[in-house]
Amino acid sequence: MNAHAPGYRTFGPSDACDYLRHLGLFTANEPLECDEIGDGNLNLVFRVRGAGKSLIVKQALPYAKVVGENWPLSLDRARIEGEALLEAAKVVPAHVPKVHQLDPVLALTVMEDLSHLTIGRAALIQGRYLPLLGGHIGDYLARTLYATSHFALTPREAKALAARFVNPDLCNITEDLVFIDPYFDRPSNDFPEALRPTLERHWADQALKREVAELTRLFLCQGEALIHGDLHTGSLFVSESDTRVIDPEFAYYGPMAFDIGAFWANLILSSLSHRGHGLENEARRAYRHFLYDTLETSWRHFERGMREQLAAGSVDPFAKVEGYFDAQLERWFSESIGFAGCKAFRRIVGLAHVADIESIQDPAIRLEVKEDALELAANLIKRRGEFAGVEALRAYLESAIDDRQGDNR
Repeated sequence: MNAHAPGYRTFGPSDACDYLRHLGLFTANEPLECDEIGDGNLNLVFRVRGAGKSLIVKQALPYAKVVGENWPLSLDRARIEGEALLEAAKVVPAHVPKVHQLDPVLALTVMEDLSHLTIGRAALIQGRYLPLLGGHIGDYLARTLYATSHFALTPREAKALAARFVNPDLCNITEDLVFIDPYFDRPSNDFPEALRPTLERHWADQALKREVAELTRLFLCQGEALIHGDLHTGSLFVSESDTRVIDPEFAYYGPMAFDIGAFWANLILSSLSHRGHGLENEARRAYRHFLYDTLETSWRHFERGMREQLAAGSVDPFAKVEGYFDAQLERWFSESIGFAGCKAFRRIVGLAHVADIESIQDPAIRLEVKEDALELAANLIKRRGEFAGVEALRAYLESAIDDRQGDNR
């Protein structure tokens, strides 16, 4: 039992089954099967199957599994995750799992089992085409971010909601592992020694550090909306027709562009990684262009969704001042590019890498991909204000990835 959380105890498979029976989600005598399926760093995850249905029990641990009990974490993040899913369900119920029970004492959430879908990162590594992914994520972002912003809420309402999502422990993880440690030679970094000369060049780049410092300030100080806080492709369940966003335990009131940039960063890393995943030249180029399409579509759906909601009504008295909302969109776009660069950079240098790249079998190709990712990420950070729109960003990615790397390697 965790001494800092009276009533809390760590579950095993039999505990998960008994808990669901107690809730009446399964009958007392119903035979159940339970498997621990979590492979993340912070939680236990159980899948419990009965005769006619299956449910997920996700329980927060009081420490980070990747480090151990020497890295304690608040159990309140479980409440934050569950409540963030419930907030999202108010506006995009089709894009989040259904929550059946939220238990702050035991730091767990019971939710819909989405195992009929595939984790987004795995689908992209497999080279699957997901034609609705970009539109679904753009819609999710537009609806969740607008609904919790000052465009939809009065200042008093927004402050009350923000107070429910104060999340210092997990924000601190992001602050250290995304914005600070990767740009200095810190013990928490994790990279092959062959990357050190490239990293030392970036660590000495003062222009890069100035931009990262500004993006860090935005993350620390710009509370615009309730953001997911960790919207990478591993936080998605997907199919060709369905997209669900999961794991918002990093949720807090922060900059809207952080969620957009996180999604873009993972598309960009995926596009770089396919040199090492066996697709032939033309197939590889075609799949990268699907990923560029997904990025572009996500922004177009986000922009359209934001404008539609603004037209339907806003409590912000300045919302319809000529040019005001256009300026906000321009700012969000530039910030999204910068955050995408930060999120991509940290996945090469920092504590948690991405399977897209780490699963490349050829070590020489894997190293080249990492070098290319660092260069591209740094350029996105430094040049984030230079792109006139999403078409210009796409053109730059095509040039930087397609033309520079080529499909003859």
